[in-house]
Amino acid sequence: MHATSASANGWSTKKIAILSMLCAVSAICTLVLQFPILPGVTFLKYDPSGIIALLAGIAYGPAAGAVVSVLPYLVHLATESGIYGTVMAILATLTMTLPATAIIHGRTTSTKVMVFGLVAGGVCSVIVCIGGNLVVTPIYTGMSTDAVIGLILPALLPFNIVKVLINGIVCALIGKSALRALNVFSPHA
Repeated sequence: MHATSASANGWSTKKIAILSMLCAVSAICTLVLQFPILPGVTFLKYDPSGIIALLAGIAYGPAAGAVVSVLPYLVHLATESGIYGTVMAILATLTMTLPATAIIHGRTTSTKVMVFGLVAGGVCSVIVCIGGNLVVTPIYTGMSTDAVIGLILPALLPFNIVKVLINGIVCALIGKSALRALNVFSPHA
């Protein structure tokens, strides 16, 4: 007989099933709903999978957020994004999800904590993505590092700021409702 209650490590069958579903939704987002958000910079694409990872991490903790940040992007290894696009996408999602959910998880009734966590995660993601682009973009696109440095202000910084703003705002707007739907949020908690 199999139980759906949490084991000693906190990963119940129900939690694994929900995380699997969130990974599947996130993978669909990465493949179908990706699009450039800055004109002329088509290699920088936004997809809403970061929102799903944030919700998973807020609901079930940073480890769950990390799982939903990484697994859905592995399908990109077989696409035009290849290893470099996959590395940057995972880096961007993880560096927002881990700090944000470490701050927010278990304290979802506080709007101040939610905002602080999302801002902290967003700042971490923007900083790490700029640094990551200085290393990965020259390899991925063949651009010189100087050319990538020239893209920081007109393209990389605005793209990453817009991306974390979209993810943070949408997560804040739907977070409590989504957590209720996942049956992990109690308004009395």
